[in-house]
Parts: sequence; structure tokens; C-alpha cells
Amino acid sequence: MGNFDLLVVAPAGSLLALGFAWLYLVPFIFRQDKGNDRMQEIAAAVKVGAKAYLKRQYMGVAIFFVVVFLILLAMAFKGYLVIFVPFAFLTGGFFSGLSGFAGMMVATSSSNRTAAAAMKSLNSGLRVAFSGGAVMGLTVVGLGLLDLSVWYYFLNWYYSAHALPVGVDKIGAITSTMLCFGMGASSQALFARVGGGIFTKAADVGADLVGKVEAGIPEDDPRNPAVIADNVGDNVGDVAGMGADLYESYVGSIVATSALGVAAGLGLPGVTVPMVMAAVGVLASVIGTFFVRSGEQASQSVLLAALRKGVFTSSFIVAIVSFFLVKATLGIEHIGVYWSVIAGLVAGVLIGLATEYYTSSSFKPTRFIADQSLTGPATVIIGGLAVGMMSTAIPVIIVGIAILASFFLSGGATNFGAGLYGIAISAVGMLSTLGITLATDAYGPVADNAGGNAEMSHLPPEVRKRTDALDALGNTTAATGKGFAIGSAALTALALIAAYKDEIVRFGGTITASIMEPTVLVGLFLGGMLPFLFCSMTMRAVGRAAGKIVVEVRRQFKEITGLMEGKSKPDYARCVSIAAAAAQAEMIAPSLLAIISPIAIGILMGVEAVAGLLTGALVTGFVLAVMMANSGGAWDNAKKYIEEGHHGGKGSLAHKAGVVGDTVGDPFKDTSGPSLNILIKLMSMVSIVFASFIIANSLIK
Repeated sequence: MGNFDLLVVAPAGSLLALGFAWLYLVPFIFRQDKGNDRMQEIAAAVKVGAKAYLKRQYMGVAIFFVVVFLILLAMAFKGYLVIFVPFAFLTGGFFSGLSGFAGMMVATSSSNRTAAAAMKSLNSGLRVAFSGGAVMGLTVVGLGLLDLSVWYYFLNWYYSAHALPVGVDKIGAITSTMLCFGMGASSQALFARVGGGIFTKAADVGADLVGKVEAGIPEDDPRNPAVIADNVGDNVGDVAGMGADLYESYVGSIVATSALGVAAGLGLPGVTVPMVMAAVGVLASVIGTFFVRSGEQASQSVLLAALRKGVFTSSFIVAIVSFFLVKATLGIEHIGVYWSVIAGLVAGVLIGLATEYYTSSSFKPTRFIADQSLTGPATVIIGGLAVGMMSTAIPVIIVGIAILASFFLSGGATNFGAGLYGIAISAVGMLSTLGITLATDAYGPVADNAGGNAEMSHLPPEVRKRTDALDALGNTTAATGKGFAIGSAALTALALIAAYKDEIVRFGGTITASIMEPTVLVGLFLGGMLPFLFCSMTMRAVGRAAGKIVVEVRRQFKEITGLMEGKSKPDYARCVSIAAAAAQAEMIAPSLLAIISPIAIGILMGVEAVAGLLTGALVTGFVLAVMMANSGGAWDNAKKYIEEGHHGGKGSLAHKAGVVGDTVGDPFKDTSGPSLNILIKLMSMVSIVFASFIIANSLIK
């Protein structure tokens, strides 16, 4: 079978993912018991709020996309870009947003069904919540492969019948155009992650600080005016935002690898391997979902083992099939590329295990934070920061080994381009099982909402106990998923920097990126600073928005007669509206930072400075993202560990200290941290798209 024939596997994988998600999993979810009228009413309120927020967000983001589309179109008419780039930008953004929206719609319909299933057993609740997460995961990979396949076949047809751009062959023209549509996906992902993260954490922090700490009422108590906004936030931030985020990671790794494969002289086979491997990953993920099973009376540790079994099974299938794929496509002389894939798969699994160690309450780091609660909030915060900082060592070492192994195993010692291709393909290997990896991540917000539904519906205490167990497990898998995404982002961003250098050369520029160059050194400093500036902006945004929620919740507790006695209903809609308005206003500045900075630095200081900027942002952004995600996850699970009855349990002084630590960790793990991996890739994408413009207009040649 020829390489071109093999590429048919990519759209087939897309159809398999979308078909399994929407023709098998969705009907399974909708066949489950919806619960009583109160449970359905709460789920409907959350769905309405989530849809209203996303509609508001998409309308605002649409203005940005229209403006950038017109700018790119003008650049295309002036000869800076191929005419298809502006349209590729739009489709990247559209499918990124669509994947998040589709996943969120299913998630909001799964929470009440998960709560109803948890009335039977812990395992029943897991099956429904995991199925909701699997729809998200498979929709992301399905739409990603669909977008890639459509663009590949269209461009292949077009360039077979029309003149090629100057200086490239047909496959080079195809990959350079496809590389640019990642900018649209990255832009949409950053807006979704930042905006959704601000919304969800403002509502969460506001609800916890006033409800749990000041008023002393339980989490998700229906008397809390911010409780619906909190549940809405879980969906718009941790489902829709995360879906858009990982869609961008997925397609970004594939297009970067394809472009580097062409640059390395591998031609069409270099494009075939990452696209077909992604399709193989779809099949592996579908098979893996059937291994997520356990007994009806399963414990939390058994459920975690069941989730691991699904992920490990999928990874094993990809590892086996990839050998035959690489051998048939690239030939035995390039079999080292296969070992690069294995390096990526192993690195992903190890990063996940390391993240689990630092964030799960089953291990010492999180229990250490819980112990610090006995001496107050200050020591909880100190302990969480210390754990987060310590947790960066293992992922950095793992990624460093993966980079070296991928580079040299794929022949980098004799062919530098092949070595870079090996690094890029390791990122594809790491993300190849995204369908099931994202399922284990996205199920967490469904379980969290199920707990809120159980509390507000006054279900028996054992139901809330089960949903809390699912939620705590979800915190660990979510932290693992974030570590996985951040690790792959580091590899993909490195590949994108290499692709940026290739684009500069293709457009007639020269670049060495030597750290002895003053402009490169200044770029490194500026790039190293940007992730900290970005995190400052997003955390301040969460703080300002949360402050508004705190004021509103206090007002309602004070002014609504009978609210604390449960005789009156709070104004839930007011808190949803405040969080939505704040998120929309606050997400603009940090998002534009990623887009404007590489263009501005390029014009002021030249292409060398941009290379330094991207490298500096990659190094500090990767480490900072790991630290923030793990600190936040550990603080959250330390609080839940206390709520299980340790150190005095709920309502104790230790618990209140743990809640404070959790509220500090909320924007760490769900706003700033996960947005950083998009930041470092979007900056690279922007640099690639505007490469010819920077060369022509730079003040330093």
C-alpha cells in the first residue's frame, strides 16, 4: 500500500471517533436515569447558564477572528502569505470552539445522570461520568483529524492543478499552509481557556470564601447564591475550555511534525506517519474505553486502577502498531523514528505518574499540605508552593531525556533535520492516545457537577460521599491530564521553533539563534518574563472577578430575608451574569499579549530576537505551568483529604485553612497554569504565520 493510500486512514479515524462518541456513547448516556425533578431542574439551570456564557464568549471572539482574518487576507494579497492561510485560520478556530461546545453540551447533560447513577454504586457513577468525558475526548480527536484531512486533500488537489508558491514543492506547499491553521486553533483555545478559567475560578473562589469560610455552610449548598455559577464555570472552563485547549495541542503537534518531516527531506512519508498514527490512536482509545471497568462496590483506588488500565492499554496498542507503520512508511533505515514515538509515549505515562504522586491524597506531598493546615492558612500556602516547586524536577528531567532520546534515536547525530522530526514525532506519540487521556480528564468536571447536584437536591449522604470520591479522583486525573498536555506542549513548541527557523530561511532570511547574539539574549530575557506577566494578568483578573462575586454573595446573604434558613431562594442568575461579564472583559488583555509580543519584538529587534523570545517563553512557561498545575491540584486534594475526616474534618479550623489554600490554588490549576501551554505554542504559531512580514519590516536586518 502506498503512502498516499495510507493517508485514507486519517479521515477513517475521524469518522470512527465521531461515530463512537455520538452514535454509541451519547445514546448510552441519554438512556440513563435523569433523576428526580429537582435534579433535572438544577442540571437545566447549569446548561442554560453555560450556553449563555459560551454564546457571549463566541460573539466576542468572532470579532477578533474577523479582524485577524482581514489582516491575513491583506497580507496574502500583498504576497506575504498563501491565499488559503486566512481561511485555514478560520477553520482552526471554528473546529477548536466546536469541539469545546459539543463536549460541554454532553457534560451538562451527564451530571444529573451521574448523580442518579451514584445512588446505585460508585462504579455506576464512574461509568456515566467517564462516558461523558470520553465524548469530549473523542470529539476533539475526531474533529481534529477531520479538519486536517479536509485541508490535506483539498490542498493536494489544488496544487496538483495549479502553480506552486515559489521555492517549494507540492508537499512543502501543503504542510506550510496547514501549519498556519494552527494559529486559529491556538487563538480560540487561549480565549476559551483564559475566559472560561476566569469565570469558573471567580465563581468557585467567591462561593467558597463566603459560603464555606464565612457562613460555614457546606460546599454546593443551595443557599449559596454562587453555587450555580460555580457549576456553570466547571463546564465552560474545565470542559469547553479544556476541549479547545487540547484540540489545539493535538492538531498543533501533527502539523508541526508534518512540516518538519518535509524540511528533513522525508517528503510525503514524513507527513503520513503523524496523521496515520493519530488515527491509530483513535482506535486504541476506543478499545481502551472498554477496559475502564470495575466491580460495583469498587473503592477509589480500584477506580483509579481501572482508569489507568484504559490509558495503558491504549498506549500499548499504539506502541505495537507504530512499529509497523514506521517500517512500512519510512523504511527500516528510519526505524529510529519508531523509538522516538516510544520515547514520547513513555514520557507521557511517566509525567502522568509523577503528577499523580504530587497531587493525590494517597501520597505524602498532598498529605504534607493537609498536615500544614493544623497551623493555619499561611503554612498551607507555603506547603503548597513548596510541593509545586519540587514537582517540576521530575517532568523537566523526563522531557529533557525524551528530547535527547528522540533526537539521537531518529538520526539527529548525522541528520539534524531528522533529529528535529524525531522530537516532533515524540509529541505526536505522547498525544496519540488523547481520546482516552482527555476522557479521564474531562470526566472530573462531570463528577464535580454531579456532587453539586446531589447536594442541592438533598440526596442521601452516601450519594454525596460517592460523588466526592469521584471528584477527588477527578482532581488527580485532571492534574495528570494537565501535566500530560504541558509535557506535550514543550515538545510541540520546540518543534514549532524549529519550523519558525525553516520558514525564515524559506522566505530568504538568515537566522542562527546563537545565544551570543545580543538580540537573541534580550529575546530570551523577554520571553522568560512573558509567562510571569501573563500569569500575573490572569490571576489578577480572577481576583478582581472573584471580589465581585464575594460582594454579591455577601449582599444576598444580608438582604434576602430567610435565605440562610432555607425559606427563600437566592438570585443565582445575578452571580452567573457577574462572572460572565467579568470573564469577557478580563480575558482580552492577556490573550492579546501572546499575539502581539512576537510581532512587536520581530519588527523592533529582528528575527533572531523572536527565536530568543520563543525559547525563553518555552523554558519558563513549561516549568511555571507544571508548578502551578501541581500546586493547585495538591491544595484541592489536601482540602478533600481533610473533608474525609482527617485533622477534624469539615468545619474545623484545619478545614478552613485548607479551603483558603484551595482558593489560592484554583486560579493556579484552572486558569493561569493550563493557559501557559497555549501561550508558548500560540506565540510560535504567530511567529510562523508572520515570518515573511517580520523579515520585510524589521528595523534590524
